[in-house]
Amino acid sequence: MTATAGATTPALTTTRRKSSRQLAGTGTLLRFALRRDRVLIPVWVAVNALMVLSMPSTLDGLYGTAAERADLLRQMRTNSSLRALVGPVFGDGLGALTAWRVGLYAGALAAVTSLLIVVRHTRDEEESGRQEIVVSAAVGRRAPLTAALLTAAVANAALALLITAGLAGQGAAGAAALGLGIAGVGMLFATTAAIVAQLTESARLARGLTAAVLGLAFVLRAAGDSGTDDGSSVWTWVSPLGWLSNLRAFAGERWWVLLLIVGAAVAQAAVAYGLAGRRDLGMSFLPTRPGPAAGRLRTAGALAWRLQRGGVLGWSVGFLLAGLVYGGVTEGAADLVGDNEQARGVIERMGGQAGLTDAFVSAMVGMLGLVAALYVVASVLRLSGEETSGRAEPVLAGAVGRLRWAAGHLVIAFGGAVLLMLLAGLGFAAGYGRDSGAIIGACLVQLPAVWVIGGAAVLLHGLLPRAAPAAWAVAGAVLLLGWVGPALDVPSAVLDLSPYGHLPKLPGGRMDWPPVLVLTSLAVVLVGAGLAGLRRRDLTT
Repeated sequence: MTATAGATTPALTTTRRKSSRQLAGTGTLLRFALRRDRVLIPVWVAVNALMVLSMPSTLDGLYGTAAERADLLRQMRTNSSLRALVGPVFGDGLGALTAWRVGLYAGALAAVTSLLIVVRHTRDEEESGRQEIVVSAAVGRRAPLTAALLTAAVANAALALLITAGLAGQGAAGAAALGLGIAGVGMLFATTAAIVAQLTESARLARGLTAAVLGLAFVLRAAGDSGTDDGSSVWTWVSPLGWLSNLRAFAGERWWVLLLIVGAAVAQAAVAYGLAGRRDLGMSFLPTRPGPAAGRLRTAGALAWRLQRGGVLGWSVGFLLAGLVYGGVTEGAADLVGDNEQARGVIERMGGQAGLTDAFVSAMVGMLGLVAALYVVASVLRLSGEETSGRAEPVLAGAVGRLRWAAGHLVIAFGGAVLLMLLAGLGFAAGYGRDSGAIIGACLVQLPAVWVIGGAAVLLHGLLPRAAPAAWAVAGAVLLLGWVGPALDVPSAVLDLSPYGHLPKLPGGRMDWPPVLVLTSLAVVLVGAGLAGLRRRDLTT
């Protein structure tokens, strides 16, 4: 007997019911995730959007004439080092120059935000044991993963809308292409994080591996773009960041590249869903090596190192490579600026009034110092993660005081910042090939400002533990001031709100000890106040 038109077969009905059960509770989990990320998502979306939207006016001031833009395109065609750093440029309009100057970095920042969101709401929840309680209710097997991906989608959609609306005056099609391309890269790495979260049993390892994939994508794109000036290298096409560049927003958009990004994200999401349906809650496909129960883990500091060593290693490699890259492009950057007074002025506002090369080195070192603040905040907030997950309570139940427990993590956070800036200086000196002592000193002088941001994170964790994630807002605001402020010629009074605004401009400038000592003392006071609050308050669960 044949089925009538529009009738539903029993097998199809069963399949739909099964799918519905596996997604039950997704809406509730999505609302809960958005509530938890009510600080993280707006801050990072705003920072990313403002970085992109500030570029047209900045570039108009730097390259206001057709001759200056033609010279820029000529320099980029012949300067392989700068192409490796920011990619090739495909047009001389303000929109095309904006896509060239910040497109890759905006895509990378969207990727970082997305992977943090997905890992936080999947593997982090499983590792803490909270997801076991959640799924014991009427929650489907794949609902947590779906809610995590939808949360990342909300963040990336907001970013795409802001970029599209803000750049529409440069060309609606180009603005839509750039906004959708950046959001697409964010979702691509969100699905990458979703796969890695199924493979590993540790949220820390999931974040590290996904970040390593992002780093590999940047390296492959840099290798390809350094060899060709039109994005046609095979290595460029292997990298998702290369796809974003080859989308060519504002320069004859290639919409089919956007379909490539979407297709890859959908394919990865399907893999993640398949893996999620084949494993037990809390388990992973890659076995976790058991650690020693004694010996090296007898102290709180040793345990903190065991928990954070992967992150320290990853950041260290990144800073060393960044130093090598920036050092290698120093001479080329000076040639690119040439006689452009506006570009020279921006670099001098960032790096001081010394010679152009010294000012560029100082500006790039300052950027590395700003990024180091992100490391120190992440490392300090490891205390918050250990506390809220309940893992700190068994440690503190033994013969370990709160200050001793916190000290292990803080030594890694603040000492790790020293290691990062030292490695950045060594890499910069090796890439540049001269003035190694001056460059290493310029990197180390960034540390007091980095420590102040870390001290603010300690203060928030100690006094207002539920507001500890606001430390990301502090770091984001400082990053935005340091990155965009000089280009927009923001008044000095505003730039001085950042601790980095008070540091000596080295190399080339005069070493001024009083602000360095004041910032160091301020960091000590903030850490002391935070530890005093931690010692007096109840643990947060």
